[in-house]
Amino acid sequence: MRFFNALIISILLFGFNSCGDSNSKKPPPFSIKTNEGSLHLGDTLNLSINNPKNIEITRIAYKLNNSIIKSNHVLLNSALGTKTVTAEISYDGKTDTVSKVIKIYNNIIPSIYSYEIVNTYPHDITSYTQGLEFYKGELYESTGQKGESKLRKINFETGEVLKNINLDDSFFGEGITILNDKIYQLTWRAKMGFIYDVNSFERTSSFKYGRSKEGWGLCNDSKVLYKSDGTEKIWILNPENMTEQSHIEVYTEKGKIPSLNELEWIDGKIFANIYQRNGVVIVNPETGGVEGVIDFKPLRQLVKQHDELDVLNGIAYNSERQTIFVTGKNWNKLFEVKIKKN
Repeated sequence: MRFFNALIISILLFGFNSCGDSNSKKPPPFSIKTNEGSLHLGDTLNLSINNPKNIEITRIAYKLNNSIIKSNHVLLNSALGTKTVTAEISYDGKTDTVSKVIKIYNNIIPSIYSYEIVNTYPHDITSYTQGLEFYKGELYESTGQKGESKLRKINFETGEVLKNINLDDSFFGEGITILNDKIYQLTWRAKMGFIYDVNSFERTSSFKYGRSKEGWGLCNDSKVLYKSDGTEKIWILNPENMTEQSHIEVYTEKGKIPSLNELEWIDGKIFANIYQRNGVVIVNPETGGVEGVIDFKPLRQLVKQHDELDVLNGIAYNSERQTIFVTGKNWNKLFEVKIKKN
């Protein structure tokens, strides 16, 4: 019970609540009224119009993030987070549009997962791990820090570096993912990423970010890429042109989970490291809802303690072994684990 309480407190209490109505210089004589209290997935969003001047209204059309909805809209399979409700109101030969920002939270308490260490392998203690991924049974790693950032192919059992390229000193390397023999690598604040041939490690092209704030973590579901930017948002990218098509926001039943970092796609879910928390959340990619939490904090005590030791970061799924590999920034060990729901 002590473990459960400590974990729930450490993971769930980083949410921040904020909302507000949009403003204009000459506000229309209407506003939108919604449910009192928090809205959760599965709730009915009840909408009505505040009409203090009792103006005769001839038509009302509601939208939730540009999708037409009814005045009693059930929030089934809705994306979570900050959304905008608009109402197009016709009256007296005129039409006004008013809006209101709402927040939608998940409707379940995340399950708690424990782990079992299956194997322990050596890991380069100088590697500031940012991205970790298996592809066709081989382990690849991206590391950070300016002047030290690199992309590597590694023998995970021995720690031997099989291939290595260094990034230019001006770039701070971040997460990676591999799809169709292409390695996609992010940089932190340069608003730019790189694409390499997985076999030759030749850089074939680069890409720029869109609306995402920074470059943190990457994963893919074999069709699209998912990108974290250090906030609660995970962006969905087209791998052909790297455009940001949309995003989800990661929420529990109480609030958002910011500082999402390294990402991994495992059995239809996104596993996301939380920066500075030594934990991983399991995210529904359709809604952004947090369905599970894994506390890997005890692993940090099992590695060499030194001045450069930093937080857990790096999660890779080996589909052949059906195990998860995790490490951290400047850790001297790579852990192979199996997880189970408590």
